[in-house]
Amino acid sequence: MNTVVVNGVRRGHGTVLWISTEVPVSDQSREFAIILAAGRGTRMKSDLAKVLHPICGRSLVGHVVDSAQAAGLRPVVVVHHQEDAVRAAFAGEDVDFVRQIETRGTGDAVHAALESLPETGTVLVMAGDAPLLKADTMTALRDAHQENAVTVLTAQVDPPGGYGRLIRDEAGRPRIVEASEASPEQLAVTEINTGLYCFDIAWLRSVLPTLPAHAHKDEIFLTDTLVEAAKQDRAAVLLHQDADEVLGVNDRWDLAQARRVLQARIIEAHARRGVTFIDPGHTVVEIGVTLAEDCEVGPGAVLEGTTSLASGVVVEAYCVLRDTVVGEGVRVLTHTVCDGAQIAAGVRHLGPMARLRPGTVLEAGARVGNFVEIKNATLKPGATVGHLSYIGDATIGEDTNVGAGTITCNYDGFDKHHTEIGQGAFIGSNTALVAPVEVGEGAIVGAGSVITRDVPADAVSVARGEQVDRAGAATRLRDRKRK
Repeated sequence: MNTVVVNGVRRGHGTVLWISTEVPVSDQSREFAIILAAGRGTRMKSDLAKVLHPICGRSLVGHVVDSAQAAGLRPVVVVHHQEDAVRAAFAGEDVDFVRQIETRGTGDAVHAALESLPETGTVLVMAGDAPLLKADTMTALRDAHQENAVTVLTAQVDPPGGYGRLIRDEAGRPRIVEASEASPEQLAVTEINTGLYCFDIAWLRSVLPTLPAHAHKDEIFLTDTLVEAAKQDRAAVLLHQDADEVLGVNDRWDLAQARRVLQARIIEAHARRGVTFIDPGHTVVEIGVTLAEDCEVGPGAVLEGTTSLASGVVVEAYCVLRDTVVGEGVRVLTHTVCDGAQIAAGVRHLGPMARLRPGTVLEAGARVGNFVEIKNATLKPGATVGHLSYIGDATIGEDTNVGAGTITCNYDGFDKHHTEIGQGAFIGSNTALVAPVEVGEGAIVGAGSVITRDVPADAVSVARGEQVDRAGAATRLRDRKRK
């Protein structure tokens, strides 16, 4: 039995690549990863399959697939519970799937996946609920494997909880004992099975059919392969030094702990590439977010989806940006929410407490103030919507000013309609523009108007009831009320 220490003084080198004429030429030099994602995960107490729970912008199993691909492995995902949903989560991605007919344990799951693998070579097996595993760790395990039948990754975890324990006999031969089957002495062992293995495929094909099911669960345990390999002196253990990385997710608390670790990892990577975080511990940045050098992200900010910030962008405290592109040098003021918006470099002002919904485009020089909501609308250069307005399904022309309290009445109860405001127009405060409607270039709309017809270019339009003043009427009204 061999022990190799990662991040320590000893480490194995060399990778045994398989070559088989029974697989396509493009796959002859490839290695595979079997990712176990068939279970329900009852401890999550959720209608959603455990491996589909989101963490930092990707499902649990999605993170595992990403790391496997980064390590140069072709992922084969074993599915059963909510199979269609798991497959759909990887739509358009280069991922293979195998169905486990009956969920009879990890050994049975791997046996099902072997049908899609070449006859010889090496394969890594990992759990689909371990989102923190790094590609480098997979590569280290593969390098350490060499001529062994099985190499298992272990870690020192204290307390070890429900993890299987790595137990060695008097001769040093390793085996894994599940926590549910361990004696009190074995439960005291702190070296645990991480669920990451490297196997010789041909050897695995010969051994898996011989493994008996464990009576109390009627399941075949993949861990039993280590015992068989140890009998042949072909079992190796790779001791990993980062216990956080091998954290598996079994319930919502585990999910929260994994999110904390992964989020810190994401933010640190951005920070080391030149991004400033005012309070990293209270900031959310998902895995698909792109941040350029010299960005600054304030405390409580949430950056999700495919959000992209160009150089010099400042996102102040408690902003939420989802699938939003922000151009160079823009400052997004506090508590602003952007979803599916495009904000060009040179936007003069955005927020505080503005809301940009999908389809919003702010061109260079546009200005959006506080308590403004914009949806599916374009503000041309120099256009201003200062405060307390709703602009939906509209185009606001260059250098147009939209006064406070203006709304585009875009929905008639059945359909959405467009509002077009020309260049250099002025829309007075508290105006309602009833779409479909067009305001021409240079036109002026008086405050408090309800515009139901097109306004010609360069016209002044006032559409409100005539003001009536009744002298002394206020005193007479008060007298009547007192009586």
